[in-house]
Amino acid sequence: MLGRPVERLLTLEERIAPTLESMGFEIVRIALTKASGDGHRTLQVMADRLDGTLISIEDCEVISQTLSAIFDVEDPVNGAYDLEVSSAGIDRPLTRPKDFTTYAGFEAKVETKLAINGRKRFKGPVNGLAENGDVMMMVDGSNVSVPFENISQAKLVLTNALIAATAKGRPMSAEKKR
Repeated sequence: MLGRPVERLLTLEERIAPTLESMGFEIVRIALTKASGDGHRTLQVMADRLDGTLISIEDCEVISQTLSAIFDVEDPVNGAYDLEVSSAGIDRPLTRPKDFTTYAGFEAKVETKLAINGRKRFKGPVNGLAENGDVMMMVDGSNVSVPFENISQAKLVLTNALIAATAKGRPMSAEKKR
């Protein structure tokens, strides 16, 4: 449903976060794509600018050069891989609790590790976070509560509303728009 299988590298995210933050960026996700038939893997780093403006190609180049130097010394992944640094894009993955607040009001696809009421796939507008940290969504006309820890993958759905909101930078949650 949500693309090629990836393995999130949370330990590497924690290790690299301070370096990127000192440069004015934040990590959205670091993931390693599963090896294809030829054994090819990609270490994918998605980043945002801390100030909320859109990340540029030049920003990605700077991040790539910095991380390449670190990875050449630390060798964070066994075996060969290609480093790919990118913006999270408009239809970005939702990887952190704050993403579900930032993008409240926009449609998302969510897959869970364990079934909730007999289903593992949900699609609908995100309604932010509950006090207990669960992700709240409107799915098929009903409110659904998804424990954040149960989410295996989540991403925004490309809609006209998301495109329009992103045209001027990072979308604000519906609450901030009022």
